[in-house]
Amino acid sequence: MTQAEDKKPRSDEARTTYDPEITSEFAIPAGLEVSRGAGEPETTSEFAVPSGLQTRQPPAAEAEGSAFSLPSTYSAQDAPPAFTPATGVSAVSLIKDAPWQDRMRTMLRMPVTERPAPEPVQRAEEGGPAIPRVLDLTLRIGELLLAGGEGAEDVEAAMFAVCRSYGLDRCEPNVTFTLLSISHQPSLVDDPVTASRTVRRRGTDYTRLAAVFRLVDDLTDAETHVSLEEAYRRLAEIRRNRHPYPGWALTLASGLLAGAASVLVGGDALVFVAAALGAMLGDRLAWLCAGRGLPEFYQFTVAAMPPAAIGVAFALAHVGVAGSAVVTGGLFALLPGRALVAGVQDGLTGFYITASARLLEVMYFFVGIVTGVLIVLYFGVKVGGQLNPDAALIVSQRPVVQIVASMLLSLTFAVLLQQERSTVVWVTLNGGVAWSVYGAMHVAGGISPVASTAVAAGLVGLFGQLLSRYRFASALPYTTAAIGPLLPGSATYFGLLNMAQNQVDKGLVSLANAASLAMAIAIGVNLGSEISRLTLRIGSAGKRRAAKRTRGF
Repeated sequence: MTQAEDKKPRSDEARTTYDPEITSEFAIPAGLEVSRGAGEPETTSEFAVPSGLQTRQPPAAEAEGSAFSLPSTYSAQDAPPAFTPATGVSAVSLIKDAPWQDRMRTMLRMPVTERPAPEPVQRAEEGGPAIPRVLDLTLRIGELLLAGGEGAEDVEAAMFAVCRSYGLDRCEPNVTFTLLSISHQPSLVDDPVTASRTVRRRGTDYTRLAAVFRLVDDLTDAETHVSLEEAYRRLAEIRRNRHPYPGWALTLASGLLAGAASVLVGGDALVFVAAALGAMLGDRLAWLCAGRGLPEFYQFTVAAMPPAAIGVAFALAHVGVAGSAVVTGGLFALLPGRALVAGVQDGLTGFYITASARLLEVMYFFVGIVTGVLIVLYFGVKVGGQLNPDAALIVSQRPVVQIVASMLLSLTFAVLLQQERSTVVWVTLNGGVAWSVYGAMHVAGGISPVASTAVAAGLVGLFGQLLSRYRFASALPYTTAAIGPLLPGSATYFGLLNMAQNQVDKGLVSLANAASLAMAIAIGVNLGSEISRLTLRIGSAGKRRAAKRTRGF
């Protein structure tokens, strides 16, 4: 081999070694034949179908496959039928004469894409109302409703109604226990506008609550033109209005409520007076603590002590008066029935965060009552007070007296809730009906107290909802005070008494019975309200979509 021939392969080897295409780690090895398609696009997407994979296009009329069916890909050439049928989508029609609560609640439970657009109404505003001011008005109205004890779903319905009354579409209200927010998106390409407000103070004034409902009703009425400035003026008047009943009337009402409750559990005239004095003294002490800025937990603790002290004093003096009836009557004026019903209602309608917060508040109030009563009962037992836990079974049957006492209890409860005078008569009659049904089922019929309480509370909710529809107002003024005679005051007291006498097992059983009665009241009231809504036709969109949000998984 010549020297030139010996150098030629060395030159080829060098060229192979330093060729950049061959030295790349992605280079095709020599001897491997790969077909190169001209102009083939790069399949860089992770959703691209790999080469050689045969996909089966489902027929157009084939239903959606299950989890075990073979996967398929979407093709624009062989697309399924359009979502909108050829006949179009049925229009949503809502009855105009229905209360705004039902119409707005129906729309809130609908998917956003199926909600009808609001009618273009300019409430005496040139160029349309300012969106931030409408949202601020909406939040202020929702704040008054939530602070007054209204349920979260009704608060959202009111906020939704205010926004739509001023022509704002695509609004989404959100209500929790202390925070309200609302978001409005002008269009799909515009940034959403969001505002929020915190509820820091809560007060019980159903007169103010009714005035807010009338304002929302006027805003949603197509024939009533309320401008934005007029709505702000009316809202300011509602906030400045004084309570319809003075402080001395509330103290007297709390005393009469406790006296009437003591009669329901077998007390006589002397027990009535003793329970009334204990409740009024506890109410004044609670007002004193509130003036000093103490939290409500300590207010309930202090307010529960005087009735318990009077009951223990009767037991120590051996006067022959049922001290348990005195303590039970004093507890009736303190049990947070309003917050309990609102909390269970929020849970049943799907607002679990708000329901949890409300029920936690009820638990703290209840623990405060338990603490105050247990302190007094403990010292009463230590000094020799003869308190009989079995006295709960000794209740005289006086139907007429007990019905009158139940109506008096509902009447005084309505005064404590600051209701309008026009609603006091109706709620008083509703409370008498509740106790009559409970007595007929439990005392005369021998049915369990939980079932009897649930049926009586259901009738309260049904009648209250019908009365509120007749007056286009909130159902709370017609239901909350009417459940007063059904509150588990005696079961609570005897449970605490057993615990004070070191009978923890019996005490826990009695307290569990009290909790069962409280839940029966709340569920019965809500069920009665829902039954009244089922009997009334609202519109073609009246399906309860909220029931499909959870299915157990």
